[in-house]
Amino acid sequence: MADVNEVVLIYLEDTPISFARVESILPDAKKDWYHIRLLMLQIPLQVVTWTLKDDYINGQEFHMNGKKMKIKKVESPIEDLPLSRPGNPSDQKTKQAKIISFSDLKKNNEPESG
Repeated sequence: MADVNEVVLIYLEDTPISFARVESILPDAKKDWYHIRLLMLQIPLQVVTWTLKDDYINGQEFHMNGKKMKIKKVESPIEDLPLSRPGNPSDQKTKQAKIISFSDLKKNNEPESG
């Protein structure tokens, strides 16, 4: 089941149409139904609240306005990081990450007035 602050992909008629972040999931008066509040991750940002069964929040298809819908939890892809191999330490190179300050970057790229 998708949980609060997780990202889901919304399907309309088997076609992915939008990502959304789950803002809240609150129980409805009817058993096994919930009010799921979604922040639609599109421009412009929009918040919607749908009343859905727990099965629908878990990825089962449902219909809205006669259209087939589905919500699927987005899993972050796992990165394949290279494993360090034992061997000659001089063969291994250590890369240093450079941190870039966005405020410094903005200052350096502003047009000079004068």
